[in-house]
Amino acid sequence: MISQYRSHYLAQYSDEKYQHFLDSIAAEYDHRPPFRIAETPIFIPNPLKQRLITACNDISEVLTQPNFKEITADAIKHPHLQVPGEDYHTRFLQMDFGICKDENGDPTPQLIEIQGFPSLYFFQDLLSKAYKEHFDIPNGLSVHLEGHDSTSYLELLREVIVGDNNPKNVVLLEVEPEKQATYIDFLGAQHHLGIKVLCISKLKKDGKKLYYLSECGERVDIHKIYNRVIFDELNQRDDIQREFYFKDEVDVEWVGHPNWFFRISKYTMPLLKSKYVPKSIYLNEVTEYPSDLNNYVLKPLYSFAGAGVKLNVSKEDLDAIEDKENFILQEKVNYEPIVQTPDTPAKCEIRMLMLWNKGDSRAQIVNNLVRLSKGEMIGVRYNKDKQWVGASVGFFES
Repeated sequence: MISQYRSHYLAQYSDEKYQHFLDSIAAEYDHRPPFRIAETPIFIPNPLKQRLITACNDISEVLTQPNFKEITADAIKHPHLQVPGEDYHTRFLQMDFGICKDENGDPTPQLIEIQGFPSLYFFQDLLSKAYKEHFDIPNGLSVHLEGHDSTSYLELLREVIVGDNNPKNVVLLEVEPEKQATYIDFLGAQHHLGIKVLCISKLKKDGKKLYYLSECGERVDIHKIYNRVIFDELNQRDDIQREFYFKDEVDVEWVGHPNWFFRISKYTMPLLKSKYVPKSIYLNEVTEYPSDLNNYVLKPLYSFAGAGVKLNVSKEDLDAIEDKENFILQEKVNYEPIVQTPDTPAKCEIRMLMLWNKGDSRAQIVNNLVRLSKGEMIGVRYNKDKQWVGASVGFFES
């Protein structure tokens, strides 16, 4: 994409530069992320940028409907998933698009998934700066939209996550954060915002008040929780001793309330109508299986990072599912190997990172995250022993 930039990048690339690039990322917070970082960013031409913006706007039309909470009420069926204190709208919004080709051979986005849960907002800032520092990225290209640059982007993150609070009263909550693959992003949040990165096991409860103990044993009250806990993982961790449970009524403001993880998710896909959204159907509402079932994938509603997705699904597979209300059928998206690399071209998925601040009528696009793949699907297990794949970022043509 944007062949002159791609050709120039490949001509000036070297493995030595790439290693210096990786080392600089690890040195920033004295932590080397365990996931693979791609050798290259991508360069997004204006026509594709406009299509991505249009797709995000089409989807936002549904999310901003006054009755959105009503039409997504069934997304949170189980009592143990219902968390008190839900706010007016999600603060974080991501839309993942597989890049395909249209009938004219031009790159076009197709929605893969939508998330009302925080992504790697801080790491992506670090990553884009590292590409620019170690490789010759042409002037006039930016990872940001909506008129943002790195300074205004980080300031908006501060406004959304910390707001008027003292940073010490704001915590990033996770399950054993130092063991998470995304720990480098947590370190970025701590660095830029001055907030505490806290394991849920360290959360203390006093009536409806939550607090943690500082390094010197002092009680520090918590006014805001920047939530990074995923229920899937927490429910599998019976070994975690804790005082706080998500069903507890507490006097805190959630930044990224847990309910939005369920409301804005695969559950939302069948509600969306756009030429950039593949057809999706709740499995329990299917009266007759599609005749072209080979063109659909099966997705569990409540999973994370692609867990449980079945690419090649049969009628027998569907008949065997007892809890059909927890699955959707979604038309397959045919990723196009569109990013030139020294060996074979790579497929790409672009995640549009969005923030929805208080008082705004909708979320704004502020950054992006790219994943490059040469496997059957996007993801680590499909790209083992491959190069020019992994985490990346897209530079938009101005």
